[in-house]
Amino acid sequence: EVGILAKSYIDQGWLIPDDIMTRLMLNELKGLDGYNWLLDGFPRTVAQAEALHKECQIDTVIDLDVPFETIKRRLTARWIHSASGRVYNLEFSPPKVQGIDDITGEPLVQRDDDKPETVTKRLQAYDAQTKPVLEYYREKGLLKSFSGTETNKIWPHIYAFLQTKLPDVSQKDAATPR
Repeated sequence: EVGILAKSYIDQGWLIPDDIMTRLMLNELKGLDGYNWLLDGFPRTVAQAEALHKECQIDTVIDLDVPFETIKRRLTARWIHSASGRVYNLEFSPPKVQGIDDITGEPLVQRDDDKPETVTKRLQAYDAQTKPVLEYYREKGLLKSFSGTETNKIWPHIYAFLQTKLPDVSQKDAATPR
């Protein structure tokens, strides 16, 4: 039920409200006591960060500083095969025939949240809401930023940093971002 509500916000190009997102995330984190975990894209507002801080011990926050034009270009190049969930990207993982799924030959579609106008709205909202979050974690001494435009160039630096936090993570398990 909460997921359907969240999807309605995403489809309109809006960020999910704090109370809904925080409820979803904190519920998921309850089952991870005793484990190391990494969140991607949460928290995005100071209210979410404060709620997370009350419930969890945060060791570090990683900021991927990627230009919005790079993000927009990549997201708007993403197309999917709805039935299987296969994802293609016209820049670095295109289908063999443009607009057609490699396996079934069925048409590919672009998700509503990957359309240019929606991506632009989401990036603008993201920027306005997350700058204060970065400052919140910077002030706590937890923020580590990595800048770039290519995963294969940023990832080795992130991996080396994570090794200082989680030295028992094997190269085999962590060599590729997931």
